[in-house]
Amino acid sequence: MSKKQPSLWVETLQTLGLSIVLALGMRQFVAEARVVPTGSMEPTVQINDRLVVEKISYLLHPPQRGDIIVFQAPEKALIISGSTTPDAYLKRVVGLPGETVEIRGGQVSINGQPLQESYIKAPPDYVWGPSVVPVNQYLVLGDNRNGSLDGHVWGFLPEESIIGKAAARFWPPNRVGGLD
Repeated sequence: MSKKQPSLWVETLQTLGLSIVLALGMRQFVAEARVVPTGSMEPTVQINDRLVVEKISYLLHPPQRGDIIVFQAPEKALIISGSTTPDAYLKRVVGLPGETVEIRGGQVSINGQPLQESYIKAPPDYVWGPSVVPVNQYLVLGDNRNGSLDGHVWGFLPEESIIGKAAARFWPPNRVGGLD
């Protein structure tokens, strides 16, 4: 007795269906690509850079200071920017839960200690804090401190808003690699 083989069309549809399910599952739970629309993270990340955002590491441990993260913009940020769509933002984690953060004289201080930041475009020209970062929240700032709609404008970021960690740049070719 021989079994009837499925037709080429059935096999093709099954393969396509499985591919779509796997791709959507990967994007939802593992990693996704994002295009950077603004200069708020210059000089580290440029406008139109393409980044891989991984979503697994924060299931294992909380964000660390210096991580570059992608998150759903808080409502206050959307109102301030005049956005009518739920945007995702890209910023650097600066203040961790329970820490006292202050920005004064072009310097970010954590618990009274100056933060060394070789990655920023220019020292911040504003004063903020001191303020204690609430439990399960973070202070996130753009590396372009004076040109970023970030936590110094709209406040702290709830942990549940975090989508993932920006892990690598894959475009443009001359800047492919990790993010520091």
